[in-house]
Amino acid sequence: MEKKVKKEIVKDWWKYLLGIAIIIFHILPIYVLIVMSFKTKTDSSSLLSFPQKIYTGNYTKVFEAGTLLSAVKNTLIITVCVLLIEIAVGGLAAYPLARNKSKGNNLVKGVILGIMMIPSLSILVGVYSLLVSIHGISTLWGIILVSSAFGLPMTIYLFTNFISAIPVSLDEASAIDGCSVTQTFFSIILPQLKPVTVTIIILNGVGIWNEYAYSLYVLQKPKLYTLTLTISQYFSTGGKDVNGAAAAASIAIFPLIFAYIFLQKYFIQGTIDSAVKG
Repeated sequence: MEKKVKKEIVKDWWKYLLGIAIIIFHILPIYVLIVMSFKTKTDSSSLLSFPQKIYTGNYTKVFEAGTLLSAVKNTLIITVCVLLIEIAVGGLAAYPLARNKSKGNNLVKGVILGIMMIPSLSILVGVYSLLVSIHGISTLWGIILVSSAFGLPMTIYLFTNFISAIPVSLDEASAIDGCSVTQTFFSIILPQLKPVTVTIIILNGVGIWNEYAYSLYVLQKPKLYTLTLTISQYFSTGGKDVNGAAAAASIAIFPLIFAYIFLQKYFIQGTIDSAVKG
């Protein structure tokens, strides 16, 4: 048995080498980020080398500035609100699309897929003008609406594929028991969408957490700044503080890492199921 395993390893050596290269490619930037956060401005050592002396002052300055916690709060509010809207609206929209097989629904699905192909920055001017007209600039609800709109197409697409694989007999049994369509969705369908819901939370959540371009134009008041906007202030015209930015960025990425660690089982399952059922 051991000889067989060794032969397979030798045969597929390039796969293991490629896997190691991909791991290094993804871990290296995080390593450099953390190392830089513990260096002083005068430390001229290589980016890959350890600090000459561990310096925690960058983290101290980040918290003493008083803007990071406010940025975390704003980012958290935006992320949670956007995800709740996407899951609720996306699920309710996907249910009839998955259950009613008609030319009209197929057309709607095609439009949704087409919208997913449009780069969000290509319509920045139009979106900004609309927000100005409805007084959505420098408000959290403005960026929440924009982020929800951009995330809904993929959410509806994933939910539709997943719901299509759920037997229609469950809906029929629920209707016989006297449940309405809404009750059927929330009582029967929604509980079965946990894997794909977690997939949406991670994929869209990371995008919202790291969003910068639209936040830069919509959130113009410093008190509304998100994490990405706060970190960008370390590269102002008055000078740049790379080490301070590295410390702030290190703090900003940890919530995402912890969230993925706890949700990875459902994420992997939801990704596989959505691909198979799609």
